[in-house]
Amino acid sequence: MITRRKLLKTAAASGLVAAAGPLPMPAIAQGRAVKIGYVSPQTGPLAAFAEADAFTIDMFREVTGKLGLDIEVIVKDSQSNPNRAADVARELIVDDSINLMVVASTPETTNPVTTTCEAEQVPCISTMAPWQPWFIGQQANPGAPDSWKPFAYAYHFFWGLEDVIAVFTNMWAQVETNKKVGGLFPNDGDGNAWGDPNVGFPPVLTKQGYTLTDPGRYQNLTDDFSAQINAFRQANVEIITGVMIPPDFTTFWNQAKQQGFTQKVASMGKAILFPQAVEALGNSGNNLSSEVWWSPSHPFKSSMTGMSSADLAAGFTVATKRPWTQPIGFIHALFEVALDVVKRSNDPTDGAAVAAAIAATKMDTIVGPVAWDGANLPPFAQKNVSKTPLVGGQWRLKDGGGYDLVITDNKTAPNIPTGGKMEPIA
Repeated sequence: MITRRKLLKTAAASGLVAAAGPLPMPAIAQGRAVKIGYVSPQTGPLAAFAEADAFTIDMFREVTGKLGLDIEVIVKDSQSNPNRAADVARELIVDDSINLMVVASTPETTNPVTTTCEAEQVPCISTMAPWQPWFIGQQANPGAPDSWKPFAYAYHFFWGLEDVIAVFTNMWAQVETNKKVGGLFPNDGDGNAWGDPNVGFPPVLTKQGYTLTDPGRYQNLTDDFSAQINAFRQANVEIITGVMIPPDFTTFWNQAKQQGFTQKVASMGKAILFPQAVEALGNSGNNLSSEVWWSPSHPFKSSMTGMSSADLAAGFTVATKRPWTQPIGFIHALFEVALDVVKRSNDPTDGAAVAAAIAATKMDTIVGPVAWDGANLPPFAQKNVSKTPLVGGQWRLKDGGGYDLVITDNKTAPNIPTGGKMEPIA
């Protein structure tokens, strides 16, 4: 955790000013503290998603303290393990008697926590998992759409597979290729959804004239991708895509280079969202591409602090001495929404009242508008999902070392500016 003093220095350096808010709700003012539980993968292979947790939670505590709100945040580490995520969610509900759960970072974290909350009738707000593996993945029979049911207490905000597919194919269209694609889809919530023949990449790629080579699901933390590399080489693949955890992509990419397999485009979800993951590849990370959920150039500001996206990214770097990463925006937005819900709830200690306040949310956040109004969603997901904008970007090696993430496609969200065009991998 960064210290309160360090946070205040960061705030001064980056222009943070606590946003004015309504007077504390009577339930809080009368000494009934509101307890928020937070679960994220702070350790294990998904830990990069939680890098901004301490920075964000300290900021949240500072802001709520200035507003005079008695809100306690209780943090639990899922250790990147779905079973552990469910266990700590149950601890927060049973032992800590939380009033609201917030959770982030891949279906392996969001889904077990959300499922536990729904069973226990505890309001839950989640983010940083595409909405299809979040919603469909929790259904009793994911393969039977007629049986899918909405949730009563669970609400999610993020983009969907339709958005990342559009972003990736828009980026690929900027580079001349043979339109032969190799897919790397692990046997987990994301991989099974991205590679699904009905809702994932395959039908869209076929419709757009791409040929997909999918060698099948592999287990996370695999140490040998020779079979996949050989399949891609035999199919004359020039584009690589998928949704890998960071250590697996590092293994694949290094082995591909060692075995002389090269591509013109590599657009990988999840694995190369983070600067440290790309820097681990040395110079061979140049022109790798990925989805961009949030960046300092996104034209949004925080409802909680008034900071712009650029200010928030700069504040993180001042406080931690580390480069900005995409989860900073969404973890911040998660607590923005939580604060807004608590302030609007008729009784922040009553589950039904809090769930009703979440459903009525309509606000602008550091990642864009959040409202569970059903916009741009199929009927079955309209109650529980709010979509956020997505663009695409490419990592560019800087002259002095390190990488910049350049936004190269914004057709899906024209209000987010681009910084360049796609370039083929050398």
